[in-house]
Amino acid sequence: MAPPSATGNDREIVDGVLTHEPGISEEDQISVIANGEDHPGAPVFTDKYQEREYKKGRLALAFRIFAKHGFDEGVAGHITLRDPVEPTSFWVNPFGLAWPLIKASDLIRVNHEGKVVEGGPCKLLNSAAYMIHHAIHVARPEINCVAHSHSIYGRAFCTLGRPLETITQDSCAFHNDVALYTSFRGVVLAADEGIAISKELGRKKAALLQNHGLLTCGKSIESCVFWFISLEKCCQVQLMADAAAGGRGHKTVKIDEADALHTYKAVGLEKAGFFSAKPAFDMMEHEAGVDYKW
Repeated sequence: MAPPSATGNDREIVDGVLTHEPGISEEDQISVIANGEDHPGAPVFTDKYQEREYKKGRLALAFRIFAKHGFDEGVAGHITLRDPVEPTSFWVNPFGLAWPLIKASDLIRVNHEGKVVEGGPCKLLNSAAYMIHHAIHVARPEINCVAHSHSIYGRAFCTLGRPLETITQDSCAFHNDVALYTSFRGVVLAADEGIAISKELGRKKAALLQNHGLLTCGKSIESCVFWFISLEKCCQVQLMADAAAGGRGHKTVKIDEADALHTYKAVGLEKAGFFSAKPAFDMMEHEAGVDYKW
């Protein structure tokens, strides 16, 4: 059952329980959480070249965060950043470079034709990265970052051909916001496959790529990274919960629609994703020092 305040805010106390801060409506309280009025936001730049350098540093940190979570698998996986200076191009990891070692100066910029136009000493491009990410960046101009890797639990869950269920508070962040792409035709080396993935993704922030793995996107690098980490953990929890429930002859308890939507507004929007990534980026920046920049 949804909280009383999910359908109205005329009462602040229900059965002796305070449903939200006195004097602040439930809608306003959720807005503070979701939109981050009290949270530090991304820096604003007037110089696009300064913005580019800052975001390249954040992208380098993102790869190191992914590596720390064990999301690297050989040379598979990629995170792309729309270039602030030339938005039809994006920055990506050079093919074959170990994620824990990636620096901002190693990143390569790829134009809309799939050509590497600048970057670090290794300019090898993973063709699959271009095919998938280019299609999404074109279809979603508001999106600045796209992430895909062959993470273990996401990969396992994507063999089931089923959507993620809303069974935890964390999974509410993905309620009605994860696409299920049910085709697999090998390594994505054709433009039409990338376009098909993009179409299935639609306006959502994540996709389950059947027999392949997870994909997330965001307006910021930070939100994209956090959505991926969280979605991977949600897949892990789903697998564990299904096994535990099935072993007892039961089914998992699903969160009802009203409660799921109510919670999504607090934990599933862009600013919530951005802010939720802060601890991971702060810790990785502390561990890396200045090494990730040059």
